[in-house]
Amino acid sequence: MESSSGKITGYWDLGYTYWQAGDEAGGRHSISLSPVFVYELGQGQIKPFVEAGIGVAMFSSINAGDQKMSTAFNFEDRIGAGLKIGETQKVGIRAIHYSNGSAKEPNDGIESFSLFYSHSI
Repeated sequence: MESSSGKITGYWDLGYTYWQAGDEAGGRHSISLSPVFVYELGQGQIKPFVEAGIGVAMFSSINAGDQKMSTAFNFEDRIGAGLKIGETQKVGIRAIHYSNGSAKEPNDGIESFSLFYSHSI
């Protein structure tokens, strides 16, 4: 969907994360899949964008670090912002939150924050 002020695009994000922190449950793994919606603002070679998505994640344990999540299956909520440079490069920041959506207690959840650069071919 495109207008004079910007356009909406999207992509699927399949990820693997290794969690290494905490005294109780370091060395955990997770696999996630999320549809991500992107809104690119304006025209030109450098365009600001915002992105958001809600997906699913499967953890190798019900705990990661010192967080008690109670279920290995969790939801992945994400939000980010950055700059799209040309048609192939992006740089930005992203925050991702994992929790079981209060399906079972305790539900501490866990967050991941990142700076990213991507280049598509």
